[in-house]
Formats: sequence, structure tokens, C-alpha cells
Amino acid sequence: MKIVVVSNRVARARTDEPIAGGLASALFPMVKESGAIWVGSSGHAGDAAQTRDSFAKIEALGRGALATVDMPARHYRGYYEGFANSALWPALHSRPDLIQVTADEYSSYREVNAFMARSLLRFGGPETVFWIQDYHFLSLGAELRHLGIKRPIGFFLHTPWAERSTMAAVPHHGDLISAMLAYDLIGFQTEDDQRNFEDYLRLDLGVSIIDDVVTSKYGTTRLAVFPIGIDVDEFASRAAKAVARPEIMRLRASLQGARLALGVDRLDYSKGLANRLRAFDRLFELQPSAKRAVSLLQVAVPTRGNIRAYRELKNELATLVGEINGRHGEVDWIPIRYLNRGFAQSTLAGFYRVAHVGLVTPLHDGMNLVAKEYVAAQNPFDPGALVLSSFAGAAKELDAALIVNPHDVDAMAKQISRAFSMSLEERRERWQSMIARLREGSVQNWFSDFLQALAGVELVPARVAASDAAVMPIILDVAEGGRTAHSG
Repeated sequence: MKIVVVSNRVARARTDEPIAGGLASALFPMVKESGAIWVGSSGHAGDAAQTRDSFAKIEALGRGALATVDMPARHYRGYYEGFANSALWPALHSRPDLIQVTADEYSSYREVNAFMARSLLRFGGPETVFWIQDYHFLSLGAELRHLGIKRPIGFFLHTPWAERSTMAAVPHHGDLISAMLAYDLIGFQTEDDQRNFEDYLRLDLGVSIIDDVVTSKYGTTRLAVFPIGIDVDEFASRAAKAVARPEIMRLRASLQGARLALGVDRLDYSKGLANRLRAFDRLFELQPSAKRAVSLLQVAVPTRGNIRAYRELKNELATLVGEINGRHGEVDWIPIRYLNRGFAQSTLAGFYRVAHVGLVTPLHDGMNLVAKEYVAAQNPFDPGALVLSSFAGAAKELDAALIVNPHDVDAMAKQISRAFSMSLEERRERWQSMIARLREGSVQNWFSDFLQALAGVELVPARVAASDAAVMPIILDVAEGGRTAHSG
């Protein structure tokens, strides 16, 4: 079986560059180990007329390969900044009030999905299965079917799936979600996400669902839950080594005996950063003795800066940090260290290792792998405490964390205080419970479970739309100096 994984964003072959977000950090090690081909955007726009020759680069990644494509310049902004991130992203994260999208942007979204489908013909073949990732490519499966692809096509949603009334606020929602039924298998992070999707199908599309299987004009589609995980042992090893890195040693020295809370997030309104800062502010009001004894390091990685909601959030957070530090800070101490940039994974692993408290408090999140990385990075003999939002998918598994409502600032402040004062015995007990859950739900298990389910799909005649003659397979050969690609 040849596995072709498709996502909008891909990691680069370097293993220690900054990676913000769960998708890239999760897929990177699995592509290296499995021999899969990982296809995604090069980050550059090109000639929309290109199809077969649109790939900017194909390079080795361990046993697998990375293939990047130049997206069509005419449609890329409307696809990415427009429909994907100004309509789908806010809706999926239950913020329909932030939807701002035009009909042209929806057209661009569909055009880019069709463009990617034409590009993927190069990778087709009798043993190929396609695994499409995330909300950028909801209609890619339908476009592949239109081009005659009969092989199994799976889809995994890394974000939440919101309630049906929220998804109905997305323009063209019926057309788009109907197209999703071209996939043989649709995977979700949690049972709540699958249930919300099923509610939409029943009530808005009028389709029946029997034993998690949907029947539509495309054939049958199975719905299932596959919670994404991390490579636990690899991340634990990386964190243990990272404490000797110069920047981690400088961080520890700068604390001067104070205890550290850590937040690591993309700068996104779904992450609950403003309320997290307010909770830390409230902590000092409820417990004045915490001044100089604790501090927060918040890493907020910039993203989607061309979208107004993100620019406004960046300004709000900068103002809030300034107010809190001005209210509580002293000449030789500030309560919040706010870093608006990305860090290499090894550096982040070191931050996790030395932080006494991990703060993961999104308003709505599909999974949130930062929570899992924080747990994996801990010293087993002296682990930190995790404060985790009940609205993160990770809370379904990591129920031994201190679970909080991210909308309740006072309650969060009290749980942060509790995390700092938690006894070693309780921290160990909670950590052992969480690390066991991480090992059960590792990224290796997630990857293999999904592909096993996809490989078991029966090919339904209704999916046959054209001959395989249109498909040009790609053959990966091991050559001196690395793996090379050519059509054959």
C-alpha cells in the first residue's frame, strides 16, 4: 500500500525548526517512519494552469518524502485567508460572529481543492490510498472522484466540528458538506465532534446514518473517532536532553528561585489567551504572596496576520500584558514574560521540562497537542502540574489534569494557585495516570488505526467515475544522495 498524505501546510525536512500547531508536528515523524508521501503547499503561488509540473520540490524525509506544490496565485488568498480561515475556522471553533467571506472566496476554495486534486493524479496507482488532512480540503475527495480516482480516500479533521446551527452559518455549507461524503472514511478527534457532524447530516442534509455509516450519491462513508497523539518516548527523550541547552539554562537562572507557569500557543482567538492572562492577574489579587514567587512565560506564535481578527487579538494581548506587568511588576521582576515568536521543538521541550505548571486553556480546540507534549516532557520523579481546559479534546483523555472552564477567570486563578502548591505525591500520581493514557493513544497508534480502517474500505461501484488510465503514478527510487521522484 502506498500512502499519500495531503495537508495545506507541511513541515520541512529539518527536524528542529519551529513547528506551530499539532498537524505538522504529528505527521512529521510518521511520514519519516512509514514511507508515506506528504503533499502540501510550498507557501508560494504559481501558474494556475500547471498541474503535472506544479511541484516545487520533492525531497526525502526519512523513509518517506515531502512534495510541495505552488498553489494557483489567482485563488490562493481567497482560499486560505478567505474561506478557509475567515469562514471555516471561526465556525469550527464556534465563533460564527467572526465569519467574513464572499462568494468569490468560496469559489477560490473550491478551485484550489480542484487544483490539488489534479496535482495528486501524479501520485495515483493501483496500491495508493489518499489521506486528506483538515478543513482546508473538505471538498478534495469529491474532486478526486470527479477525476476518476477509485482508490480509498480518507479524511481527518484536526479541529473540532461545531454544532449544526453554527455550521449552518457558513455560506454554501450544504454544498460543501455534501461533497465531504465522497470520502470513504471521515475521522474526528472526539465523540462530540462526530455527534455534531451526524446531527448536521440528519437534520440539514436528510441522510440516514446506520452503525456510523452514511449512504449518499457517492456510496458509503464511515464515521469514526481517532484521537491524535504524540511520539511519547521521542518527546520525553528530547525534553530530558534539552535542559542542557544554553537558552534553557538561562531561563532557569533568570527565575531566581521563582516557580514558572508556561503557555505555548499560536496567537489565535480560539486559544483563550486573554482569559488566561486575566486569570494570572487575578491570582496576584487573590494571593498577594504569589508576587515574585511565580511568573508566567507565554509563547504566542504569530499566525494569519493579514486577517483583521488576528491583528486585533495581537493588539489586545500586548495591551493586556502591559497593564498586568505595570500593575504588579517591580524593577527586577515582572509577572508575565510574553514572547511573540516561534521556537524550535527542542527549545519548547526544554521549556516544558522546567515549567512547574503547564497552562493549556483554549476556548475550543480539536485536541491540543501542547497538553500532551507538556506531560511527556516532565521529569518522572518531579513532574509539573497541568491545568487544562474542558473544551480541549485532550481533556477527554487527560482527565487527571486540573480541568478548568476557560470562561471562568476566578476559577482558573484558583486552579493555577492549586497547581503551584500541589504536593509532589499528588503531582506524581496525576502524571502517572496521564502518561499511561498518552502511551495508549500515541501518534503511532493513531496513524496505524486510521490507515487500517481506510485499507479495509470496500470499493463501492458508485465511486467509479473514470478509467485509471488518466492516472500517472509516481515511483520513488532510492538513489545516491537521497530519494528521487519521476513519473513512470
